[in-house]
This record gives sequence, structure tokens and C-alpha cells, in this order.
Amino acid sequence: MDAAEAVETIQREMTAFARRARASAGRLHPELSLVSYTLLGHLEESGGCRATDLAAHYALDKSTVSRQVAALERAALIERRQDPEDHRVQLLHLTEAGRRLLAQVTESRRTAFRERLAEWPAEDLERFAQCLVRYNAWTGPASEAD
Repeated sequence: MDAAEAVETIQREMTAFARRARASAGRLHPELSLVSYTLLGHLEESGGCRATDLAAHYALDKSTVSRQVAALERAALIERRQDPEDHRVQLLHLTEAGRRLLAQVTESRRTAFRERLAEWPAEDLERFAQCLVRYNAWTGPASEAD
């Protein structure tokens, strides 16, 4: 396989991976889409942030984030709190129910990955992890189209 064929294979397989990730998100928790799961994870990692920060971080349309946030609020998975440094700003935070659900889904996802990769040799796992980190770290001009 030459470099051009390899790039085509990578593109095709990454697309299949993304489709599978979206489909499996619904199976892991029917009420939590992949986007919602990702937003909850970011809120946990960041300790809370504005909806506009989520939109900017994930290069999502503000209306998309707004709909997701509204659904997460209705489900009592997140809540708005006043920013202690700027009382005009509302920050989004996980609720206790949101933390529990995120932990459940995260563990289910880890289990699914472990099962899928169980037969891989350690060297292949390490190489695959390094390649994914390298791929996702690139910040070149086309990165917004990915």
C-alpha cells in the first residue's frame, strides 16, 4: 500500500470509527448522545464553563450547544451557577446525577474498548495510542474541517 492508499484507508476507517462511536453512544445510554457525553466530560474536566466556551472548544454552532445544554438541564444532569468572578456570567456545572451518569457511561465505554482491544499485543496498543495522540494534536489549517 502506498501513501495515497494509506491516507484513503485512514479516512475511510476514521469515518467508520466515528459512525460506530455515535451508534454505540445510544446503546450505552439511550438518553445520552455522543455530543452530550462529550459536553458532560468537558464540564467535569474543566470544573464548569460557559456554553459559549463549549461551542468554541468543540467548534460547534452555538445553537447546537444551546439545544444540548437545554436537554441536559431538563434531565437534571447540569445546572447553571453564577460565575463568582463575574456575576453577569452563568457557568455550567455537572449535578451529582450528571457525575454519576457520566461515570457509568465512561466505565461502559472503557469496558467496550477493553473488549474490542483485548487480543491486541501491548506494542500495537502503544503504537495505536501514540498515533491517535499525534493525529489529534495537529493544529494545522485544515484541522477545523475534521
